[in-house]
Amino acid sequence: MPSALHTFLVFGIKQAWVCLFGGLMVALLVGTHLWYPADAVIPRYDVLTLSAVAIQILLVWLRLEEWDEVKVILLFHVAGTGMELFKTAVGSWVYPEASYLHIGGVPLFSGFMYASVGSYITRACREFDLRFTAHPPLKVTLVLSAGIYANFFLHHYWFDCRYLLMLGVAFAFRRCQVYFRIGSVYHRMPLLLGFFLIAVFIWLAENIGTFSHAWLYPSQMQGWSMVSIGKLGAWFMLTIMSYVLVTLVNRPRAPEPSN
Repeated sequence: MPSALHTFLVFGIKQAWVCLFGGLMVALLVGTHLWYPADAVIPRYDVLTLSAVAIQILLVWLRLEEWDEVKVILLFHVAGTGMELFKTAVGSWVYPEASYLHIGGVPLFSGFMYASVGSYITRACREFDLRFTAHPPLKVTLVLSAGIYANFFLHHYWFDCRYLLMLGVAFAFRRCQVYFRIGSVYHRMPLLLGFFLIAVFIWLAENIGTFSHAWLYPSQMQGWSMVSIGKLGAWFMLTIMSYVLVTLVNRPRAPEPSN
């Protein structure tokens, strides 16, 4: 039992370390909501954008992220901003505050919220020395990822394919196990379970984000309420897409024979 508790504690500390970017962004959302002056010269959203840029520069300068990883994170930023422009245009959610640094009705800090997911996955691959067994081929995961991204847009005008895509993901990753190292020992879990747990934490972070009024769903305009548990499905799909983008740089590796 003491050994298991020690392993769990180390695992938690390492998890907090690898989601440094996301954790700092969530802290900024809450901190600026509670203490940033509403009548400040620089709007709150722009402070969030400038802070996110500073954090990204600092992570690279401290060599906590590599340039190849930054390129992937930039892809997250572009893909996320594109989705934000569409979703706000169709009224899925709104950004209620003013800003100078924005595209359409989307403040630029929003792209960094997506990028923080990419940052977490890329850093987790390195810090936990992730290894995989029975991993599906890249061409399969790329097709699933492209389908997931397209469905975020198309389901507003056509058939919603999310459940078919989820079935595809479940089939492709059904036998895949991820091995993660804590100390000198590797532990394993089904990768699908890992995807689900990441989606749960994103959903929790989204609740914090809406509580801080960084963005709001239509149902929250008259008063804050928890984000629907149904959003877990969307975040699960986003996690898959994010992971596949990361594999373009960090190709999945098999366990060493001794693992």
